Amino acid sequence: MTQDDLQFIAVGKAENERQIAVRHAEGASPGLFWMSGFKSDMTGTKAVEMAAFAASRDLSSTRFDYCGHGQSSLGFDETCVSDWLEDTLAVFDRFCTGPTVLVGSSMGGWIAMLLAQARRQTGLIKGMVLIAPAVDFTEELMWKQRFTDEIRRSIKTRGRWEQPPEYSDEPYVITRKLIEDGRKHLLLDRSLETGCPVAILQGALDPDVPWQHAMRLAEALPQDDVTFSLVPDGDHRLSRPQDIDLMTRAIEAFL
Repeated sequence: MTQDDLQFIAVGKAENERQIAVRHAEGASPGLFWMSGFKSDMTGTKAVEMAAFAASRDLSSTRFDYCGHGQSSLGFDETCVSDWLEDTLAVFDRFCTGPTVLVGSSMGGWIAMLLAQARRQTGLIKGMVLIAPAVDFTEELMWKQRFTDEIRRSIKTRGRWEQPPEYSDEPYVITRKLIEDGRKHLLLDRSLETGCPVAILQGALDPDVPWQHAMRLAEALPQDDVTFSLVPDGDHRLSRPQDIDLMTRAIEAFL
């Protein structure tokens, strides 16, 4: 299998064109396609471990950074869900030409579901492993549940709010653009179908994506073969050795 050397592809048109950082390694099918979480990138533990798992089995693998994340261009507060989905579709279409297993973490689970809806007719998606899937999180977990009236007022009047960081050194800037754009991509208000088996891995102690929220996604997929694995002592990251083992076993089940 070829090395996954860093490369960049252009996504978007005119003033919205940006450079998306990608690491792709050629190999056998089904390939593995990684989607990171909110403010995360392809150098995270789970992304790297997924690529290493693929390499150990001579499978192709693809991981990338959304615009505003990692080594891709644009500032985070300039971007939104529509941009990240466009990035994902562009990378998927460019590098995933054969059967593929999608692996998405947190926000990446939402993006994976949107990708599955957009590319279901290709027949390329053979399975999905979703880790603490934060589907509809901008609306359901941020706007409705966690944001106070003061925060919502700041977003409405100032167009932004700086959320203290938990997993990085810099605050998260939550923009009105992000919230309003997220509403264009909500999924949990209807029955969904991916046309492939879905494995959901969720920590019971996750403070960011409660297990009940992840269960809503499982319940929204009545036509699919869905397994829901609840890790009793698991947090949001699910990056411990035993969590990585759970992830790779879930991937292997689709091979």
